[in-house]
Amino acid sequence: MTEIGVQASTSALGGPFRSWSEPRSIDDHVSALVAALSVRTIGAETVPVAEALDRVLVDDLRAPFDLPRFDNSQMDGFALDAAATPGSFAVAGMIAAGQTGDAVEPGTAVPIMTGAPVPPGTSAIIPVEESDGYDSPSISVPGTPAGRFVRPRGSDIAAGDVALPAGAVLGSASLGVLAAFGLTTISVRARPRVLVVTGGDEVAAPGTQLRDDQVFDANAALLGAVMRRCGADVVESLVVDDTVEDFRASLAARVRAIEPDLVITSGGISAGRFEVVQQGLGGQEGSGAQGAGVDLGGLTARVEFGSVAMQPGGPQGVGVLDSGSGEHIPIVCFPGNPVSTWISAHVLLRDAMDRAWSTGRPSRRVTAALAAPVSPLPAKTQLRRSEMDVGTIRDGPTDPDSTRLRVRAIPGTSSHLLATAAPADSLIVVPPGNAELPVGAVVEVVVL
Repeated sequence: MTEIGVQASTSALGGPFRSWSEPRSIDDHVSALVAALSVRTIGAETVPVAEALDRVLVDDLRAPFDLPRFDNSQMDGFALDAAATPGSFAVAGMIAAGQTGDAVEPGTAVPIMTGAPVPPGTSAIIPVEESDGYDSPSISVPGTPAGRFVRPRGSDIAAGDVALPAGAVLGSASLGVLAAFGLTTISVRARPRVLVVTGGDEVAAPGTQLRDDQVFDANAALLGAVMRRCGADVVESLVVDDTVEDFRASLAARVRAIEPDLVITSGGISAGRFEVVQQGLGGQEGSGAQGAGVDLGGLTARVEFGSVAMQPGGPQGVGVLDSGSGEHIPIVCFPGNPVSTWISAHVLLRDAMDRAWSTGRPSRRVTAALAAPVSPLPAKTQLRRSEMDVGTIRDGPTDPDSTRLRVRAIPGTSSHLLATAAPADSLIVVPPGNAELPVGAVVEVVVL
C-alpha cells in the first residue's frame, strides 16, 4: 500500500476483471480499491480542540509535562506525615484546591481538599470520614502507609511519554487529554472530500417534482451517511440522467470545479442497455478500460468494471480520473439498487479508505451465534441484514439468561428492500456453501 502522503502511480491498479462470469473476491476487490485510493494524498489540517471530536490524530502526541503536575490529594481530609502514625495530630490550617500549603510541622494534620497539592512534610491523606471532622482540635490516626490517598506526580502520564498515538481517533476523553495539556488546536487528518454521482432517468432528487414513472433518489443520502461514518465529507451530490454525453460533461465539470479526493457513482454499471456510467467511462463487459482511457473533456477516465462474488452488490467498478497535470482522482462505482450501494460502501469502501488514507474508521467485525438458521448461496458471499442482541432477540427462541451475543437475519434479501433494511444494526457474513447454517452456528458479523 502506498504510504500516506506519497502519491502512487496509476499503474498501481491491478489488471481488469477477467469476465462477468469469473467474479473477483471481496478481499481482492478491497485491495483494488486501496490501490485506486492510494493515488490520492490526504493531508493534514489544524482544527480547534473543541471541533476535533472523532478526527484522526496525525502525529504522536507526547506529554509536555507530567500529569498530574504535582502530588495531590485524592480525598477531602487531612494531610500528615505517615511516618509519625499511629498517634494523635493537632489540626491546623487549611489547603483548598488551587492553593499551595506551607511545610507542615511534625505532629500536625492539615485539612486538605481533593486536588490540592500535598504540602511538604506530609506523605498521606486521612479521609475526613475517618475523623471527627474539620472542627476537631485533633485527630487520632492508626498506622497509615505513606502514599495513602495521594495521587503522585506523573502517575497518569510522565513528560515525554506518548499520550495519544498517531492514527488515534479522538474521542471525548482524548479531547480532555488535549485540554489538560493546555492545547487549543491540534493537527488531524483532513477529511477526504467526496463527490457523489447518482441518477438515471427514473430517479429524481428529493424535493423535486416526481413523475409517475420515477422514484426519489435514496442513494445520495445513503452514501453521505456512510461517508460521514468513514470520516469523509460529501461536498456535493450530483444527479444525472441516462445520457452518456450528459453524464460525461456533468462529471467532468463538477470534478474540475470542486476538485474532490474521491468520486463515487451509484447505478449504471450492470448488464442493461442503459448503463450510463459504464458506457460513459468506457468500460465494456469483461474488458476493463485501463489502457489509454476515455477522454471526458480535460479528464481521462481509466476505469474497470466487473463482478464481485457478493450478494447484494455484485456489479462493481474502480479506477482513476487523470487531469493531465499530475492530479489523480480515484473513482468507485457501485450498483444502483439502494441496499447494494449501502452494503458496498460499508463492506468494500470503508475498509479500503482506512487502509489507504488512515481514516481511522475500518468496519468493526465481531462473531456471534445465529438465533435462526441461514441458508448460504452456492458461489457468493451473502451479506444478510441483521439485528444483534445478547440473550434474547425479538421473536427468537433464545435463552433469556444467556450473555452470548446473538444475531438474527432480517427476512428478505432483495436489494430494493430499503425500508426492511432500516432496523439492521449489522450484516451477517454468510460464506458460500450448500449446507444450511443452523441455530447456534458462529458467524462473522459486520457492525453497522
